[in-house]
Amino acid sequence: MASTPAAASTGSDRSAGSVQSVERAFQLLEALADSGGIATLSELSTTSGLPMPTIHRLVRTLAQQGYVRQDTARRYTLGPRLIRLGETAGRLLGSWARPYLAELMEATGETANLAVLEGGDVVYVGQVQSRRSMRMFTEVGRRVQPHCTGVGKALLAQLPEDEARAVLGTQPLPAHTAFTVTDPTALFAQLAAAREAGYVVDDQEQEIGVRCIAVAVPGAPTPTALSVSGPEARIRALEEQAGSASLVPVMRQIAERLGHVLAP
Repeated sequence: MASTPAAASTGSDRSAGSVQSVERAFQLLEALADSGGIATLSELSTTSGLPMPTIHRLVRTLAQQGYVRQDTARRYTLGPRLIRLGETAGRLLGSWARPYLAELMEATGETANLAVLEGGDVVYVGQVQSRRSMRMFTEVGRRVQPHCTGVGKALLAQLPEDEARAVLGTQPLPAHTAFTVTDPTALFAQLAAAREAGYVVDDQEQEIGVRCIAVAVPGAPTPTALSVSGPEARIRALEEQAGSASLVPVMRQIAERLGHVLAP
């Protein structure tokens, strides 16, 4: 009779151990991502807090499945099998956000967009178009440079300055219009102002006649921003509206609710 509880306890412990292994595997992948996607085992032990034998076991399993790789310097990198997962999750991000983008479009009458930062590019992952005959359209999946777009600057403003500079790279910032900010000092002043004000403006910097207002989506698992865009005169009129129905407070409130939905 005494053996029955022991057997049940063993099964329970085994089940709990399996869940812990999954948690630790994802913890290790997160630590590798936080290290820029490449790290040694000792670095992973330091950043993840996991013991070295555990890391050895997990890395071996993840490598067998293609989720990590070992390079010639015996460092470990995120593996190519993660690309498909990331791409699929990115596409779903737009679906999850669609009700919030639709709400923003209804509140403003203008096209609402959602974008994330991927490498050195801004990638549009969601959009709900304005019903007006003259409206802005950006194809979902389109990649643009961050320094000349509202969502791009809202994304850069979420990063530490050294990371934002790394995203921009060392080449001169190209001008897309006469209004594009190409001076890094002026751009980083805009980013500082955006963090203070809670929003950022693209004033015909990507396309003449188009104005865009963007805000960060707080709590999202990766830097994410939403925006409204439209003809310059109409967006300016929205900005000038007073009271609780004004543009930026509405955008920030919707972004905060979206962030709660996307929070890991």
